[in-house]
Amino acid sequence: MESSIMNNLGIDPAYVIIGLAVLTVILLITVIVCIINMKKLYRRYDYFMRGKDAETLEDIIIEQIAEIQKLKTEDRNNKDAIRTLNRNQRASFQKCGIVHYNAFKGMGGTLSFACAILDYTNTGFVLNSVHSREGCYLYLKQVDRGQTDVLLGNEEKEALEQALGYKEPPVM
Repeated sequence: MESSIMNNLGIDPAYVIIGLAVLTVILLITVIVCIINMKKLYRRYDYFMRGKDAETLEDIIIEQIAEIQKLKTEDRNNKDAIRTLNRNQRASFQKCGIVHYNAFKGMGGTLSFACAILDYTNTGFVLNSVHSREGCYLYLKQVDRGQTDVLLGNEEKEALEQALGYKEPPVM
């Protein structure tokens, strides 16, 4: 067999046979894996279609679409409610600063206080309660965007600064 194709290539035929055998085993394993995957897919398809016909699937799809539309409506209503709550929250008082002090040294202790209460736009009031032995006096001063038209006392300024966030309240 001098005129064999294998002899002309210069490759030992045993290597070619071993290579083809390895390729055959790899292809066999690939075919087995594909068959197993196809059986799994067929089982899932069979489970999905079991007891169902085209009309039943159509009903299910229509129900899902109706459910999605209902959820979209609820989502829109929730977003509107959140917007309303945010508007209302901005109008409510949400910043507060309180300073306790002794208005008259030696008389009554630290029963006097200044309290600043502001909303989102830093508009509100400063309430000053001065306590003495004769009585308790309340003073209310308007705050508009963090500013007042009336001169504030030291304690009132400190309470306003706490409410504005410029100053940390003391730890009690």
